[in-house]
Amino acid sequence: MKGIPMQTGVLRVLRATAASWWRHKELRRSGQTGQAQRLERETVLRDLGYLKQAAILPNAHVICGEGGTFLHLGWTTVSTFAPIERFPLAALAVARGTPFIDIRPVTDVITFANLPRVARDGSVDPDSSGPGKSVSLTTYIDMVEALGARIANDPRPCRST
Repeated sequence: MKGIPMQTGVLRVLRATAASWWRHKELRRSGQTGQAQRLERETVLRDLGYLKQAAILPNAHVICGEGGTFLHLGWTTVSTFAPIERFPLAALAVARGTPFIDIRPVTDVITFANLPRVARDGSVDPDSSGPGKSVSLTTYIDMVEALGARIANDPRPCRST
């Protein structure tokens, strides 16, 4: 019973977000309500799938910078040019415990740009330096935190914010 209010809240946010899309609003305005409802349902189901992946994938994380917000789900990335405050799907993922890396305070963009990427499938390159290399999410968090990033839902042992 405890999980029902959160699930209801998640569905409300996803439905409201889908209904607010300009295309769906335009379909409703032009009398194509059935098609708008179908597309909204598909959008909500897709977004629920993203939230489930964010909860189970070991390297899933949300990162927010000046260029927008990205929900990284292994081989899939969902993004927007908006900050996390205007990206309900990412905000829901963070609210449900997905690690959040806020790189907006990072000033050394050259060093940041040269960091290795987070491994998509959990595997890690033995030599984690250089372009195209990958590291674990916890190693990546150590690196970006040293540059000034803020971390929420920290997956590293003995740390939580």
